[in-house]
Amino acid sequence: MAATPAGDASASSREQEAWQRPDRVAHAALLIESFARLLGRELVSREGTDLDRARRLQLAPFVVVSHGTEADPVLNYGNAHALALWEMTWEELTRTPSRLTAEPVHRDERARLLERTLRDGYVDDYAGVRVSATGRRFRIEQAIVWNLADAAGNHRGQAATFDRWMPLPAADAPA
Repeated sequence: MAATPAGDASASSREQEAWQRPDRVAHAALLIESFARLLGRELVSREGTDLDRARRLQLAPFVVVSHGTEADPVLNYGNAHALALWEMTWEELTRTPSRLTAEPVHRDERARLLERTLRDGYVDDYAGVRVSATGRRFRIEQAIVWNLADAAGNHRGQAATFDRWMPLPAADAPA
């Protein structure tokens, strides 16, 4: 499902296997456990091994994306739906400051959302406009954004999930 250059089977194969790396399996566990701890429900089933859970998250029928704790947070995870929606490879996504997933005009709104999430632990009613790597605009609805914390309670970033989005006209097109 990840966006890869046409005819690049090796890139597609690398992306299909990228989520299996131990550091990414551990990050998937962080996403899953933080969500359950804060929201009191499961993002995906927690049955089976860490690898089983990472596979379920990677192939989930909804978007999951996260960023770290840098001053200008960089995306550090995107499942198959996220990679396809933002039209990026894993390598592109994980070099992207998360603010660039929103148009400049919407970045203040995004910053307020992240501050609210940091304060409250999670937000389960977010809607906003995002933009893909190719400039394709879309509106997400009913997104859940939550804080990531390890077992010791250390803040490790924030994540979002949603399964509702709609394409929007180009920014310069009449509404």
